[in-house]
Amino acid sequence: MDADGLTFACAMTFEERIARRLGRTAIVGLGASKGVPEGRLVSFGLAGALSGELPVGTVIDATRVVDESGTVLWEGLPLGASPARTGTILGASRIVDDPAERARLHAATGADAVDMESGALARSGRLAGCLRAISDTPTHRLGGVAQGATPDGGVDVLGFLRGFVREPAVTVRAARGARRALRSLEGLA
Repeated sequence: MDADGLTFACAMTFEERIARRLGRTAIVGLGASKGVPEGRLVSFGLAGALSGELPVGTVIDATRVVDESGTVLWEGLPLGASPARTGTILGASRIVDDPAERARLHAATGADAVDMESGALARSGRLAGCLRAISDTPTHRLGGVAQGATPDGGVDVLGFLRGFVREPAVTVRAARGARRALRSLEGLA
């Protein structure tokens, strides 16, 4: 994979720390709430599987980004990351953690995984690719991990703890899944 001239756009600070090993980075926040940087962009970070066919830790080197209606926002060649598999990313406007909703979105769009940043980056017209590691699946939900992220890319410890109190087993499993996915991204770097 040739990272020359690319900016690795990450929602969260922990994703950005890994991406630094690949080159220039930017923290864009959840859903690119901090704005879209200039230059050729790579959407880099975690994603949720939309079907049970992608185990936690799988890295997707996307060839397409679609919106929730299935409209193609970006299409291109994979970046050539190894090990990774090609696939389609759904750029959602919210965290999708309900198994039935994931199944519906998979059926409606054909997307393999969902994140909140790739759609916004694709709409900029400067997306060069997406590298996303699966952190959760329809059967391995996010629980309190979903409440542990701030819109600007930081960590909300109190939100995480509140989510943990509500769903301790789900939250612990999700944290392990996120850690495994991050290790997969480290393997690319």
